[in-house]
Amino acid sequence: MSGCYIHIPFCAQKCSYCDFHFSTNHSYQNEMVEALCTELKIRSESWKDEEFQTIYFGGGTPSVLTSGQLQKLIGQVKSGYRVSNQVEITLECNPDDCSTENLTTWKKLGVNRLSIGIQSFNDEQLKWMNRSHSAADGLNAVRNAKQTGFDELSLDLMYGLPNMTAEEWKSQLLQVIALNPEHISAYCLTVEQRTALSKWVKEGKLTVSSNEQQSEQFELLVSTLKEAGYEQYEISNFARNEHYSKHNTAYWQGVKYLGIGPSAHGYNGKERYWNQANNKAYMTALKQGNLPETIEILSSFDRFNETLMIGLRTKWGVSKLQLFEDISPDKEWFKIVKDYEDQQLLIETPESIVLTEAGRLLADGIAAELFIIN
Repeated sequence: MSGCYIHIPFCAQKCSYCDFHFSTNHSYQNEMVEALCTELKIRSESWKDEEFQTIYFGGGTPSVLTSGQLQKLIGQVKSGYRVSNQVEITLECNPDDCSTENLTTWKKLGVNRLSIGIQSFNDEQLKWMNRSHSAADGLNAVRNAKQTGFDELSLDLMYGLPNMTAEEWKSQLLQVIALNPEHISAYCLTVEQRTALSKWVKEGKLTVSSNEQQSEQFELLVSTLKEAGYEQYEISNFARNEHYSKHNTAYWQGVKYLGIGPSAHGYNGKERYWNQANNKAYMTALKQGNLPETIEILSSFDRFNETLMIGLRTKWGVSKLQLFEDISPDKEWFKIVKDYEDQQLLIETPESIVLTEAGRLLADGIAAELFIIN
């Protein structure tokens, strides 16, 4: 079991808060698709024993691809790799790309799950974010997707926005619940360096939410979605009736995944690689028959800490069998676990270690405390 991630490094415009790798210059989009197909061909031999359960188009904004470009990429994966008959194919998309024509085409090409970047139902917020859609576009995108027959929809929202009150956040949550998606992802705004948002904050033009406000909005997120029947299966992800993202769940459970595209990461169980994050350099290397990658061989300590960190974010927790595969912690480590259990922040069973709802608020800190440093 494994997954395939394909990074599409293009966007219609740059969001003020985003530091992901992408370009707004689409003049070489065809050339990039050729490079992605070349990388898929080169890597196929080393992945011949794996079967993909998921294919995920992320970015950037994959919905800017033409139907021919998307068809070419899906075809290259299916022709060069073993792909499950029940493969989950996810496309991240902007609401303004979700026309009935595009949606119908995506469905015909085999896309069976959409991740729609709503972010907010407030036009003023969308404006300072420099999003390319309006609140009305977000509502129409969901309705169009449902009418086109997409049963698996995931909607993205953001909290902790400047001047956002708890009441406004609750209103946003009620709007997304009313749309009745199977899956909701909600992320706290972070101020990344080298973004327009960072510049505005430094200049005093915008004031970000305090840690207390962010915590309050996170707790409101969890309680409101729980009341509406959504299960928090990962810190930022909620699903109804077990409509989990199979692709992301595989990440959190340490499954191997192939990463294709500039800045993409891949993991084969022992090694991690990441590709050059420069579009031109990426394409040039592949034209020369070279993989534009940097490889890191993970130590036993690296694998222990990563397994712990990502596993604790989920409702399943971290498997002791997987965690202790190469390393057996000392008594002091188990004492820290017991201390957190006494504080009702985690639950230890013979098979796993799972954070409680209160513990999820402190997930990163708890994981860091339990890291083993060589």
